[in-house]
Amino acid sequence: MTLYHCTLTLHDNLFFATREMGILYETEKYLHNWAISYALFKVDYIPQPYRLHGQAAQKPGYLDTNAEQNLLYLNQAGIYVFPAQPLNWSYQVNTFKAAQTTYYGKSKQFGDKGADRNYPINYGRAKELAVGSEYRTYIIAPDRVKIPRWIRLGKWAAKVRVDVIKIPDSVLSVQSGTYRCQHPLNPLDLTADTRLLLYNRIVMPPVSLVSQAQLTGDYWQSKPEDWTSLRGQFPHLPESICLPRGAYYGASYVATA
Repeated sequence: MTLYHCTLTLHDNLFFATREMGILYETEKYLHNWAISYALFKVDYIPQPYRLHGQAAQKPGYLDTNAEQNLLYLNQAGIYVFPAQPLNWSYQVNTFKAAQTTYYGKSKQFGDKGADRNYPINYGRAKELAVGSEYRTYIIAPDRVKIPRWIRLGKWAAKVRVDVIKIPDSVLSVQSGTYRCQHPLNPLDLTADTRLLLYNRIVMPPVSLVSQAQLTGDYWQSKPEDWTSLRGQFPHLPESICLPRGAYYGASYVATA
């Protein structure tokens, strides 16, 4: 298995309804690894059903073996994508009008309550990640994995450029013990051998992430003497790498299910 460093650059506004506060729909500055995984590998590794019917169309199937489109296919292929950490980001707030329907709201006649306003009653504001925002993530995959140059991400299918750097095994060492990970993690994808001691919680659907985590277990760490020369060739690389080993989709869920 090989570790890849990926830089994601937004070429469109990116929107997820992370938090809904009245008429404001806010996008979290972190990118969930499950969403990125579908965007990167749904064509070549995850089956794409032509159409879903009944309960299958309404129920999420991220880790459901009975669902046709699930992330467990990537476990079989030896692929895992970490959540994306923001490097440079900004927001843009856009106002949109929602259609008036019988279950959401009805049209107002002149003289009715609310009809004296000169703007639509059913409207909202979307706080979106703006064009030019940059993110960093890591991918664990076989040597011959196909990583696309461009992907579509978010509810508006925003265009995102993917720049990949293959990290040589020689610059990484395997360690065991207590360590601190600067990169965001999905706790549901951590194995039972990896324990979370301290962390900051990032509340977002479908599963909350953690950042600035202190853990214990096996992990990868960059070798200072070799990493310095590699960073000289690729300035986008971080000061160091410290990532948990053995992560896969639903590791905690599968172990307890």
